[in-house]
Amino acid sequence: MQKWEYATVPLISHALQEILNQWGEEGWELVQVVESQATGTTGYLKRAKGGEPSGSDAPGATPGT
Repeated sequence: MQKWEYATVPLISHALQEILNQWGEEGWELVQVVESQATGTTGYLKRAKGGEPSGSDAPGATPGT
């Protein structure tokens, strides 16, 4: 059975493409975007567990949070 890990990332409109491309290069797939007055725009991402060598961290957040 496939196992997944998840991350959340704030999405800033003026840097949206760069943010998503950086995460995509690390193997993350955008699965949901939520807009909130309290937290702004947040992207929810997932990737297959074990998809990246250990020590490889996506910029800006901690995987699994």
